[in-house]
Amino acid sequence: MHIRGRVLEETDDRKKQPLIGVNVYWSGTQIGVTTDTGGYFTIAPVGENNHLVFSYIGYQNDTADASDNRFVTVVMKGSLALDEVKVVYRRPGMQISSLDPIKVEKINEKELLKAACCNLSESFETNPSVDVTYTDAVTGTKQIQMLGLAGPYTQITRENMPDVRGLSAIYGLTYIPGPWIQGIMLNKGTGSVVNGFESIAGQIDVHLRDPESMDPLYLNIYANEDGRVEANVALKADLHEHLGTALLLHGSHNAIRHDRNEDGFLDMPLSQQYIGLNRWELHNDNGSHVELGIKGLYIDNTGGEIDFYPDKDEGIFKKWGMKLGMKRLEGWAKAGRVNSEKPWQSAGLQLSGLIHQQDSYFGQNEYDAGQRSFYANLIYQGIFNNTAHKFRTGVSFQADHYEERLNDKDYMRDEILPGAFFEYTYSYLEKFNAVAGIRADHHNHYGLFFTPRLHLRYALAEKTILRASGGRGQRTASIFSENNALLASSRQLVVQGDGTSKPYGLEAEVAWNYGVNFTQMFKLDYREGTFSVDFYHTYFRNQIVIDLEQSPQQAVFYNLDGKSYSNSFQVQLDYELIKRFDLRLAYRWYDVKTTYSGELQQKPLVSRNRAFINMAYETRNHWKFDATVNGQGSKRIPSTAGNPEEYRLPERSPGFVVVNAHISKTWREKFDVYAGVENLFDYKQNDPILASEQPFSDYFDSSFIWGPVFGRNVYVGLRYRIK
Repeated sequence: MHIRGRVLEETDDRKKQPLIGVNVYWSGTQIGVTTDTGGYFTIAPVGENNHLVFSYIGYQNDTADASDNRFVTVVMKGSLALDEVKVVYRRPGMQISSLDPIKVEKINEKELLKAACCNLSESFETNPSVDVTYTDAVTGTKQIQMLGLAGPYTQITRENMPDVRGLSAIYGLTYIPGPWIQGIMLNKGTGSVVNGFESIAGQIDVHLRDPESMDPLYLNIYANEDGRVEANVALKADLHEHLGTALLLHGSHNAIRHDRNEDGFLDMPLSQQYIGLNRWELHNDNGSHVELGIKGLYIDNTGGEIDFYPDKDEGIFKKWGMKLGMKRLEGWAKAGRVNSEKPWQSAGLQLSGLIHQQDSYFGQNEYDAGQRSFYANLIYQGIFNNTAHKFRTGVSFQADHYEERLNDKDYMRDEILPGAFFEYTYSYLEKFNAVAGIRADHHNHYGLFFTPRLHLRYALAEKTILRASGGRGQRTASIFSENNALLASSRQLVVQGDGTSKPYGLEAEVAWNYGVNFTQMFKLDYREGTFSVDFYHTYFRNQIVIDLEQSPQQAVFYNLDGKSYSNSFQVQLDYELIKRFDLRLAYRWYDVKTTYSGELQQKPLVSRNRAFINMAYETRNHWKFDATVNGQGSKRIPSTAGNPEEYRLPERSPGFVVVNAHISKTWREKFDVYAGVENLFDYKQNDPILASEQPFSDYFDSSFIWGPVFGRNVYVGLRYRIK
């Protein structure tokens, strides 16, 4: 099996933390890999070569003997002293490997600490590849978009296992507290077939704090002017040389009623949220590794009119109210082993299961739903002849049971998907890589389908990389849970299914995604920089269309009849402009269109243009200043021509600019105090709720959200850690 190991750096206070993106290669060759967000690497052997070389910009090269096939641990120093000249390398918060055939943005804790980052949906404020928007003006729920496509088209995994999907496709982003996150791996377009078939717009893989790499204690406390208070605690214990456990706890509470825009509705819902996670890791020097974890969640949110009280007003409809309750229990296990006799062979097993329950109502719409899921993935990897020819293969199994009740109608479905996959990787020195994969899965409703994917990388020069990708993705849409915002309106939800046993009587969503990207790494005036350009085209063979154009009193769901596609172009520059001052500039253009009732139209509420600036400065005495400028162009608003004149909206929204700022101070790498402001200049969408004064009328709608809803928000917090 492959050689496994970890690369760490030693800080000034002699503590150790993982290094991301270190080049690990066999001595005398150009065959290698890079370390992940936890500093871990896995590399297949090359003939009789037993020496691994570790190189990283600004660090001394190191060499390790891997002849005994044990777990390799290397500690690299972050600076090099030469005759009183000190060369120091500043690790960026986001890195892109020049060796990986897939362009993966590796986001580490340094990047996440540029903002409050209370949960996963708020972890991308400084990343131009991901848009974060509110779903509506009542629930306060944030969703992400990639390539101009809604969040459910992005596969979100936890350490390469399914996480945010099904009933949690929208709310699930809030199930992952930001302070729990150790790193994020983000790639656009289709991912590896090993991780499944659901990725269409991209994949976000979240790595949580783990017993092997986290600090013994990490505490984060946060409060904002809207009355939200939250606390996060992460504890670990080393029970044995090879056994560790971690306990992660989160609690947040908001009990203050605000109506700053005076529309009669709460600006943010009253909320209680409690999440706990316990994980265990067992490993030995012979290549075996076992992980176990369990996670529980409880959420209780109340929104609606400012004077709505559930105990008094529920069921009598004198006041418009929203109540959202969720309970969720997850468990998972991972086991892997490297064959000590044949170190190019390894095998791993992933298992997970969950129980999810949502009880909710939005005005007169009642929606209750439950999900039970089980997942298994068995992976075997090896080589053909030598490490220039690698492969991964295995079998998987996904089973989901859903029960939904919308008002007086029940929807129930079972999805059972056994599958098998094979992925081949060819490497030619550091010049060329090709990853070709294919899956075969059988859906109990949609039958047998295949998922081919291809990723190519070519190094035009040492720091000039060209990549291309293409592949197919398929998913089953959970049309109600993914569009809960429509329940916070008077719209009638109409499902135009074919009456069969297929989920909702609709077909599966199927899309092909193709992309190219160019990355140029450079050094200018002794400082590192990266320039990148990418273009992605997504073409839907079938899509579940949410048609808001036929009538402002209806939302109609049906299978695509015509074209639907997304074109995404982005250019980005990252550079340390002056010492300790990092600048990130980006521009992105979208062309997203779908056929609505026979007419190809621009997708509503998606801006064609976005400009992005992020500036980060750090002083020698550990003050950090960060500012993000996010400008978005005009967006098309769904037609309201069928409403009376006083309840009609313009065809397009105005463009706008939002500025966020963050400042923090660190003492001895243990104690941080931070403060910040979101939406510094208080730009917000006026009257975000249509017919807010008549919430039970036919014209009430809170889903026309094209810009900020809640205005300026000031927050403060502190972090403390024991290293």
